[in-house]
Amino acid sequence: MKLFESESTKVFALGGLGEVGKNMYCVMHNNELIITDAGITFPQGELPGVDYIIPDFTFLKKNEKFIKALFITHGHEDHIGGIPFLLQNVEIPKIYAPNQAVGLIRKKLEDKNIRYDNLITYNEDTKVKFKYIEVEFFMTTHSIPDSHGICIHTPNGTIVTTGDFKFDLTPIGPMANLHKMARIGANGVSLLLSDSTNALNSGFSMSESKVDEALGEIFKEHHGRIIIATFASNIYRLKHIVDTCKRNDRKIAIFGRSMETNIEISIQDGYIKNKEIFISPEESNNLPSKKVCLLCTGSQGEPLAALSRIANGTHKQIKLKENDLVIFSSSTIPGNAISVSRTINKLYLKGVKVYTNTLLNDIHTSGHGNQEELKLMLRLINPKYFMPFHGEYRMLKTHADLAVACGIPRENTFVLENGDVLLLNKGNITRGEKIQAGDIYVDGNRIGNVGNAVMKDRKMMASDGIVVVIANIDTKNSMLLGNPNITTRGFVLVNDNIELLKQLEEIVRKAICNKIKEHVSYNEIKTEIISELSEYIINKTGRRPIILPVIMDIKKNIKIES
Repeated sequence: MKLFESESTKVFALGGLGEVGKNMYCVMHNNELIITDAGITFPQGELPGVDYIIPDFTFLKKNEKFIKALFITHGHEDHIGGIPFLLQNVEIPKIYAPNQAVGLIRKKLEDKNIRYDNLITYNEDTKVKFKYIEVEFFMTTHSIPDSHGICIHTPNGTIVTTGDFKFDLTPIGPMANLHKMARIGANGVSLLLSDSTNALNSGFSMSESKVDEALGEIFKEHHGRIIIATFASNIYRLKHIVDTCKRNDRKIAIFGRSMETNIEISIQDGYIKNKEIFISPEESNNLPSKKVCLLCTGSQGEPLAALSRIANGTHKQIKLKENDLVIFSSSTIPGNAISVSRTINKLYLKGVKVYTNTLLNDIHTSGHGNQEELKLMLRLINPKYFMPFHGEYRMLKTHADLAVACGIPRENTFVLENGDVLLLNKGNITRGEKIQAGDIYVDGNRIGNVGNAVMKDRKMMASDGIVVVIANIDTKNSMLLGNPNITTRGFVLVNDNIELLKQLEEIVRKAICNKIKEHVSYNEIKTEIISELSEYIINKTGRRPIILPVIMDIKKNIKIES
């Protein structure tokens, strides 16, 4: 509550600092709290079984009566993916989003059976006024239509958040509104929050129109079937693939649910024309190869995605042909290089030609600005203070260095962590007290139930397996009935370790017999089994499997599990 009692305007992130994804930023003044974006991030291999990572909503839940609205910059998952989970936990009075994002959010809420009636579409001319805070928007260029930056006017100064952006002077879609950015900057900006995703890349990013030209050349030269894997969320890339197919008299078959969803919404909203160009997978198999383009997910080598199944030969509808050409119109996300290489090698083994993005093949460009574009944003907005966001620490730090090179004093730059608070008071900024922020794991439809203990067990099972001990006892006569049974999964190969398993059975037999004579509880018997087996297994194999004793009391007909 101290945060609300001060006359300062507070700025903090619940996600997006020290990471790429999970974007969620907040601005507070007195009893007004507005939120910008509510994204997710996807876990890497160290979090087995976790589907998504979302921000910790604890602070918002405790202070939901002060929340005025959630504002969305654009429709990518790392900015809207957390909305269904947020709405299940926190009361959000209104959500303002641009047109494309509204369609994607509606679809997402329908899939989760969540009804929400206060989803409002904004455009660049929209202004939203509360008692203390006023919000306006400016058009940016990104890889999805209707991307915006947000300008937040407060009694203590103006705050600008860029959302994701690049500067493309020959874009596929509308130009960014440089004039409005410059006008906002000329009116005075106290704090700029700017996208740091490509802060490590020098120069300018390549124009999307260059990708259009490169793909156009490939389509002209190749007379077999073309298979393109790209990000389903890169709407402008999808748009010019459709336009290129139209010019080259090819029909498109779509593979992958996310691809289908984005194409459907883009057709509904008018971003993609020529609906008649799309055909079913069955129809594509009956057309000449030179008339077909397959548009699919799987550009990151995801095992269950369409392209991976095509490469494996396990796709039910599509089998590779000798004259196929596969195009990876994407960049490899850090951590996915091995999966992508594995998929490419499988495609080569099938005898097809593969194009990836190289210096010779301009078939992908990022939707995020490189260093010169970040400098241009800094010059246009001309803030007094600067806070880089949406990036790993090295990206944030490099972006802060760029700001210093553009004339912002080092002491006026803030490389923060999630939960750190900036206090803006009459145009000056100081640090405030940290608030609760962190990661919440989503496992299926369960939110937050996947704690450290569960993750530790999953990692142990993944690396060392599980040993299940099944034993029948007769507590009335204090005796073990028959020999214990040892079952393992992911621990050792049974046929090659029969002697080891026999020794484990003998250790369990002795442990049970010793304890049962003492008339101890079931838990003490299980603890003895785990203790004795763990010590022996570690000494013998160096591994630490999870040990799960299952004991059946035959006389009482009671089953006891750990």
